[in-house]
Formats: sequence, C-alpha cells, structure tokens
Amino acid sequence: MIRTAVATILFPLALLAGCAVDNPYDYSAFKAANPRSILVLPPTNSSPEVNASYSFYSHTQRPLAESGYYVLPITLVDEVFKANGLPVPDEMHKVDPARLRKIFGADAAMYIDINDYGTRYFVIGSASVVTAQARLVDLRTGALLWEGRASASSSEQQNNQGGLAGLLITAIVRQVAATALDESHGVARITSARLLSAGRDNGMLYGPLSPNYKP
Repeated sequence: MIRTAVATILFPLALLAGCAVDNPYDYSAFKAANPRSILVLPPTNSSPEVNASYSFYSHTQRPLAESGYYVLPITLVDEVFKANGLPVPDEMHKVDPARLRKIFGADAAMYIDINDYGTRYFVIGSASVVTAQARLVDLRTGALLWEGRASASSSEQQNNQGGLAGLLITAIVRQVAATALDESHGVARITSARLLSAGRDNGMLYGPLSPNYKP
C-alpha cells in the first residue's frame, strides 16, 4: 500500500519534471539555408511606448554582426522603406519575402516584435522591462529558419540593502533616473543581445563570417 501511494505521488511529479525541460531547437532548415546576409526590419511594437521600435532597432545590428553575419545597415534599410511609401514597421513586415530579396539582395530577413517596453512602478521601487520575439525567414524560399524570445529587466542588477529608508531613497532616485534617461533604452540593448547573439541555448547559430561557424 505504501509503495502504491508513493508511486501515485511520484509519477505525476516525474511528468511535470519532464515537461519543464526545453526541447532542443530544430536547426535543420537553418543549416540547409546557411544564410550569410541578414536584413533586419524595423520592429513592430505591441507595447504602449511609441519610441520602443526604433530604440530596440538601434541595438540589433551589432549582435548579429558579431555572430558572423553581414547585416544590411539599419538606417539605410529604414530609409529605403520610407522612400517607397512604407513609413510604418507593420506595413514593412507585410512586404513579400521575394520582393525584399529583389530590393535588398539579402539571404534572410529578421522580423522582430516588441512585446513589452517601459518602466513599471511598484509600491517601493521600479523596473524597466523590455521583452521581444524574433523570427528569421529565408528570403529565397519564405521558409522559417529560426524563432526566439528574450527579456531583460533593470531590476536584475538592483541591490536592495539598506533598510526601509534606503529602499525609499533608492526607489525615488531610480524613478527619476528612469524617467529622465529612458532607462528602457539600455535594457533594450541587453534584450537584443540575448535575443540575437549566437551561442545561446536555442538561439541563433553562428554565421559564415564567424570563427565559431560550423557548416
């Protein structure tokens, strides 16, 4: 009876433990396409902050370039879209992949959506949070090569020592600084690095221009 009871308890726990493990990403399509150049489109923005898209966009080129890809200059890409009557990221994302390939000549396109961007205020303290998701699409075939999601928060580095008085003073200082300096812009850089840098679990693969590249 005891063994039966223990087994009844442990079996569901084993199932839950198994579900908690992330499955390795299937990179077969990514490796077969083997993109060398990437077009990063200005991100669409699902957050209430109007400046989120281009704040995040300014941080996207470096992690991809350092991962071994040729990244089309983001300022030039944005200007080409706007010059052709597409001033809004949502409209840019609707352009057919074959058309993007013809215009820009890139092997793949990175589509990004900002899910969360901005500062959240609590009873004591505040935190700037940026969350984004991305998908890499082969412009030659329209196939999905990779997709991922990442998040970062300014609270990751906060030190809550010093008692209640210290907490209150720190909270006031941080709230003023977050408002005056757009703390979310710096957090967006961390999120972008986590999302687009190669070498992370289920993240981007290293590109052909990287010494870490594996065919």
